[in-house]
Amino acid sequence: MTMASLAQLETPALLLDEAQMDRNIARMRDRARKLGVTFRPHVKTNKSIEVARRLMESPEGPITVSTLLEAEYFAERGVKDILYAVCIAPNKLDHVAALQAKGVRLSIILDSMETARLLADRVRSHAARFDVLIEIDSDGHRSGVKPGSEDLLRIGRFLEDSGIPVQGVMTHAGSSYDSPSVDAIRAMAEQERAAVVLAATRLRAEGIACPVVSVGSTPTALFAEHLEGVTELRAGVFVFFDLVMAGLGVCRIDEIALSVLGTVIGHRPDKGWTLVDAGWMAMSRDRGTSAQAVDQGYGLVCDVHGKPVDDLVMVGANQEHGIIAHRSGRIDGALHLPVGTQLRILPNHACSTAAQYPQYQVLGPAGDVTATWQRFSGW
Repeated sequence: MTMASLAQLETPALLLDEAQMDRNIARMRDRARKLGVTFRPHVKTNKSIEVARRLMESPEGPITVSTLLEAEYFAERGVKDILYAVCIAPNKLDHVAALQAKGVRLSIILDSMETARLLADRVRSHAARFDVLIEIDSDGHRSGVKPGSEDLLRIGRFLEDSGIPVQGVMTHAGSSYDSPSVDAIRAMAEQERAAVVLAATRLRAEGIACPVVSVGSTPTALFAEHLEGVTELRAGVFVFFDLVMAGLGVCRIDEIALSVLGTVIGHRPDKGWTLVDAGWMAMSRDRGTSAQAVDQGYGLVCDVHGKPVDDLVMVGANQEHGIIAHRSGRIDGALHLPVGTQLRILPNHACSTAAQYPQYQVLGPAGDVTATWQRFSGW
């Protein structure tokens, strides 16, 4: 599709503001340069080669993925340097080996002796080779080995003794998404950096080279004051940004490049509701702003130009129905939007909203659709 107006689109549709996306990418690239680290963008948010090509330092990468389907998709399109940033499961090792056989430098991660032993068994039984990073828990948010623990050294020594060189350590400061202020994000960025550098230092003291020291989350990447001792930076949602990022002070509302186009299909005047054809299947059920100072419901309502409308939010969602109302809950005086009115709704979480769609409708400078970019989902 080229040069189509939004009025020609059947809704719901996923809109991508190309110019704003490019500005967001330029901002993160500039940060990586100033911090003196390699940029390994996470492609789980965009899942699109057209977007990823703008992120990568070369046609071969590097990139970070969260599924092996992502690795497969990008490998088929010429990407060779890929980090699979989820602890490996034994039932995925055949897939990893198949990608390696195609010439992909696919690194995997683990965080336990149990997984290390399973990997060593695979190496012995199949004469396999794996590039492995140890995941470090820098904030108690999710998985990983504590950087000061004896487990870290046990895992490192075992892997090396089993003929599996430890390529490095990596961490993700997911708790940065819960930060109450920008100062708190800066503190989390330093906590993330210090944890992974400590882990690398301890492994090196054991004679384990550990060349890669990898950190990454969009908030910490944008607010880290320095990354001394770190070699690479990973981040993903910055490409589009979203309401959670805006609520953290990481971006402005007008820097969100992704939105869902919906159409008014009815009203409930007694409740102050306007109904649209974009429910939780269109927006996702993510309510990531509910714990923030400003709860954006299921999404912030904008006009077709992307400007917020009368403090309206999507307050409720059924599968295919979105319920729009004034943030205050008022009924009298609520803005009436006629049936057929098109609205753009900004998402709480760009990753989960984008995952509902097979394609982006790409917006040019005039606000028309200038291209359609395919994306994928699944495992």
